[in-house]
Amino acid sequence: MTTSILKVSDLVTRFYTEDGIVHAVNGISYTLKEGESMAIVGESGSGKSVGVLSIMGLIPDPPGKVEAGEVLYNGRNLLKLSTNEMRQIRGRDIAMIFQDPMTSLNPVLTVGQQLTEALRLHLGMNEEQADVRAAELLKIVGIPDAADRLNDFPHQFSGGQRQRVMIAMALSCNPSILIADEPTTALDVTIQAQIVDLVKRLQEEMGMAIIWITHDLGIVAGMVDKVSVMYAGFIVEQGPVRDVYKKTSHPYTLGLLESIPKLDSKEKTRLYTIKGLPPDLLQEPNSCPFAPRCPFVIDKCRQENPPLKPVEPNHLAACWRWEEVREQSLVGATA
Repeated sequence: MTTSILKVSDLVTRFYTEDGIVHAVNGISYTLKEGESMAIVGESGSGKSVGVLSIMGLIPDPPGKVEAGEVLYNGRNLLKLSTNEMRQIRGRDIAMIFQDPMTSLNPVLTVGQQLTEALRLHLGMNEEQADVRAAELLKIVGIPDAADRLNDFPHQFSGGQRQRVMIAMALSCNPSILIADEPTTALDVTIQAQIVDLVKRLQEEMGMAIIWITHDLGIVAGMVDKVSVMYAGFIVEQGPVRDVYKKTSHPYTLGLLESIPKLDSKEKTRLYTIKGLPPDLLQEPNSCPFAPRCPFVIDKCRQENPPLKPVEPNHLAACWRWEEVREQSLVGATA
């Protein structure tokens, strides 16, 4: 039986701003097993990135603060570690690919300097060893003439190549967990597909676990084992990817799935959109955050926030009317 490498329990993160308290993450929980792949999905502002940045100890304080919860990595609570202890784990055991490689890479340092830093810091390599390993990493992620490119600066690489450099940096110390924070957002569709295929291949070869963060449910269908859907800082649905897609049990997930363009449709139909606006995170959530936009809403939704509870083994949803949502999703799947 595969053991859990990461267990997040009741994680709460707030930002204290001049306008008020931003309730960014509101008690999320999930587990990740060795070699497992998981997607965290939701629209902008849902708390996806803040949740993983909290795990990595990268929330700026002030204004941000991880207020509650537990993050166990191989039994160690990362939230209790000192800055130096966390620095030893970050990059070596848990690595992250950020959304925009142009702002994540230092423009005044060569790619070689940035690649070799972690190798020297975490693996104790000397300069020559680190250069050899850096060239190997660039070759692994598909950069031509890898050894010659170590002295180039980030602006000398294309957008897709810069993202490959970021992947090489993340993989440099053979981490057991890789977090990919929307790594294909700024890239065109063809390059997106190449980056997705590259990450999938490297996961299979290296056996690492992956958390893939995205706003697009369509991109993760064939690449992850399970999905957590976030809205307004809450996980509203969670389960094996097939169950979430085929037996959808939350109206927000249903809306995301219906928003995906259907290429096999014979009729011209207007693209489905979720009506209304995202919630104001300055308001403390005392009711279902999706209620103002939900076609299934009842009075109870406006009075009480439904808990995330099992709707079948390993499949959870936070909805008072999950049976009706599932029934509509099954009708839509057979239509």
